[in-house]
Amino acid sequence: MHREEISRIAHTDHPIKAPLGDDSVRELLRHALPRGDERVLDLGCGPAEWLLRALATHPGVRADGVDLDESSLAEARERAEAAGVADRLALHHKAAEDFTPEKPFDAVLSVGAAHAFGGLLPTLDAARAHLAPGGRVVIGDGYWESAPSPEAVETLGDFADLATTLDRVAGAGWTPVAAHLSTRHELDAYEWSWLGSVANRALDHPEDPDSAELLELVDARRTEWLRGYRHSFGFACLVLRRTHEGP
Repeated sequence: MHREEISRIAHTDHPIKAPLGDDSVRELLRHALPRGDERVLDLGCGPAEWLLRALATHPGVRADGVDLDESSLAEARERAEAAGVADRLALHHKAAEDFTPEKPFDAVLSVGAAHAFGGLLPTLDAARAHLAPGGRVVIGDGYWESAPSPEAVETLGDFADLATTLDRVAGAGWTPVAAHLSTRHELDAYEWSWLGSVANRALDHPEDPDSAELLELVDARRTEWLRGYRHSFGFACLVLRRTHEGP
């Protein structure tokens, strides 16, 4: 089964593809969209959950989403039509580096997609290229709350601790104006939702040839989580502004 299809199944009950509860998402969007009439871009939008929520709660917002997965974009289009916000949402099936809008955006979002850009700082570079003066970036990525095991690093990648992460962000020319650190409840709820959605899909369709593979995936991820990264992994969402405007 393709990675994109597994991700869709895994996020059936947790459409925000990051360890964030609804209240946390709402608060981050409040900081990102202080006027309520901004132009918003999501780099790596998937099914555009962040944009759909922004459009639903901010009637003056207009949004663009960019992603390489056409099936996710198709889902986003259907949901936008159903929610009555399709006229304010433009979706682009292309790589972020190939996206060339006519004018920059007031807010750029990229939560949980840093791996697609090669890390946190390259993601910020991509966001910077599309950001209007005075605009805000919402970026979400992992960090180590405590020293990780080698297995945790192998599973998730080589993050830094929170202080070092923020030092790197500041060194790249950004100033945090708001942030949210995922709570233990949010981190655990996300993992249980992921595991439960995939397991239910397999158990509800035992005749499906992919079911055995999905159950093996559930077992492997549960082990990686509980015996690997549960006590060391954290997730931070930062709302950033450029420290110095200009080229």
